Amino acid sequence: MVANSGADGEPLQEEDYFLSNPYHLLRIFSSQVFQESSEEKNRRKNSLTYDMEKHCNTEIAAKVVRVSSNPNDGEHEKYRLEGLMESPAVDDDGECFSPILLNATSLNVEVYYNKAVNYTLMVTFISFLQVLLLIRQMEHSNTQSGAAKVSILMIGQQAIMDAYLCLLHLTAGILVESLFNAFATAAFFKFVVFSIFEMRYLLAIWKASRPLNSGEGWEIMRRELSVLYSRFYGILLGGILLMYELHNFLRPLLLLMYSFWVPQIVTNVIRDTRKPLHPQYILGMTVTRLAIPLYIFGCPSNFMRIEPDKKWSIAVTVFMGIQAAVLLLQHYLGSRCFIPRQILPEKYCYHRKVEDSTNQPIDCVICMTTIDLTQRTSEYMVAPCEHIFHSGCLQRWMDIKMECPTCRRSLPPA
Repeated sequence: MVANSGADGEPLQEEDYFLSNPYHLLRIFSSQVFQESSEEKNRRKNSLTYDMEKHCNTEIAAKVVRVSSNPNDGEHEKYRLEGLMESPAVDDDGECFSPILLNATSLNVEVYYNKAVNYTLMVTFISFLQVLLLIRQMEHSNTQSGAAKVSILMIGQQAIMDAYLCLLHLTAGILVESLFNAFATAAFFKFVVFSIFEMRYLLAIWKASRPLNSGEGWEIMRRELSVLYSRFYGILLGGILLMYELHNFLRPLLLLMYSFWVPQIVTNVIRDTRKPLHPQYILGMTVTRLAIPLYIFGCPSNFMRIEPDKKWSIAVTVFMGIQAAVLLLQHYLGSRCFIPRQILPEKYCYHRKVEDSTNQPIDCVICMTTIDLTQRTSEYMVAPCEHIFHSGCLQRWMDIKMECPTCRRSLPPA
C-alpha cells in the first residue's frame, strides 16, 4: 500500500490518492525506472485495469513507537506504527474503521552511503595491488620458457572473474546515481586489470606455448588470435547465462570460480615445471581475491545488507588456503613432491656419469670454460643429445629456452 498526505489541508492531486491496485503501483515503478513514453501512458489509461482502480480518501490515526533496539543492529532502528485506518465503507453505510499495525526499520542513508564508498575504495585499492602483483609475475616469467610454464586456464579464469566484477560494479553505479562515481571508479580499475594486464599476459602465454609456429604468416596468427578472443568472450557471456539460470546455486558456483589455482597445480604435475609462479604473486592474489567474497558473505554490517554465511566464508578461505599451500610446496620442494614415486613417470637424469675415453678437454658452449668430468656428476649435466654443460649454466639456459644450446633439440624438464 502507498499513501501520500497533503500539506495543511491542501487537496491531494489525482496521482497522490491512495492507490489500492498493486498492478498500478507496478506500472508507476516501471514508468519511473524505464521512463514510460506518453503513448504508453495513454495506452495504460485506456486499459481495463485502469478503470478498475479504486481511488478513495483514507485517514490513518496512529502513533509511532520506537522499539528497544539491539546493540548489534548498528545504524538500524526498529519502530512500530499502531492505530486505526478510516475509509468510506463499501455499502455507503458510514465510515469503516480497521485496525492497522506496521513494523518498520529505519536506515541511516548517510551511513549506508559511507559504507558503499568505503567498499569501492577497498575494491580500488585491491585492484591496484593486483596490478602490482601481475607486473611482478610478468617480470618473473618474462622469457619464453618462463611464460610457457604458466597455465593459460589459470590466468583466463582470473580475467573472467575480474570482467564479472567490472560489470557488477558498473551496473551498481548505474542503478544508484548518487554512488555512480564511486562504483564507476572501482569498475574502471577492474577493467584495467582484466583488459590490459591479464589479457596481455594471456597473449604472452599463448605465444610462448606455440614457439614452433612463430614464423608463420600474419593471417594464420590473426586467425588464431581471433579464436582465442572469441573463446574468452564466449565463455564470459556463457557464464553470465549460466549464473542467471542457476542463481539458486550461487555459492557453489562462486566456490567453483575460486578454484583458479587448480589448473596451475595440475600443469605443474604434468609438465614437472620448476617455479612457474612467484611466491609473492601466489600469496598476494590469494589474499586479494578473498577480500570481496569475505566482505559480502562474512561481514555482518556490509552495505548490501546480506546475512553473513560463516560456513561458506570459512569453506572458501580454507579452499583457497589449501590451493596456495600446494603451490608453495611445489615451488620449494618440487612440482611432484606430494605424489608417490611409484606412480610417477620415468624422468630423464641429467646428472649421469660420462666416460671420457679421448682424454680431450670438453668446453661448455654457454660459458666457454672447460668442464672437469672427474668431479662429481652434480657439477655438470648431460643432455639427451649427449652434449655436456655446467649444471648452473644449463639450468639458467633452460629458464630461457628448453632446447639444447648446441643442436637446438628440445630438452626434457630437469
